[in-house]
Amino acid sequence: MTDQQPIVLDDISKQIIEELQADGRRSYASVGKAVGLSEAAVRNRVQRLSDAGVMQIVAVTDPMQVGFARQAMIGIRCTGDTGELAEALAQVDEIDYVVLTAGSFDVVIEVVCENDEHLLEVLNKKVRSQPGVTGTETLVYLKLVKQQYNWGTR
Repeated sequence: MTDQQPIVLDDISKQIIEELQADGRRSYASVGKAVGLSEAAVRNRVQRLSDAGVMQIVAVTDPMQVGFARQAMIGIRCTGDTGELAEALAQVDEIDYVVLTAGSFDVVIEVVCENDEHLLEVLNKKVRSQPGVTGTETLVYLKLVKQQYNWGTR
């Protein structure tokens, strides 16, 4: 994530984001037609939005189809600076999601692993071994029912 000041989105930029959330493979010309801009203007706006960290255009995979049979959410309790712990965890390849939270856990992470043995290795060697970690709770995913990224803009 970026520490830059958030940019103010006008209605056209919001429409571009929503068009790309519906289908990130759409051409800039097609998006431009939908929002009333030229292909070049859309390309420039998308580049500015990407550079500012407002959005990313990525390929979202099904972890099971690409060799990652075990996903889990891990709640972490810790002492000390939670931000430092979160930054350290964000450097671990198997961790794809890190958030600071309030409540029962200080940090929550999502891990994507090849199998249970890999999950155990990540948990013991890369999570629990971090300075300040006092406890974890692992919620193993049995079946992914819904995952979406098209919530739109406000």
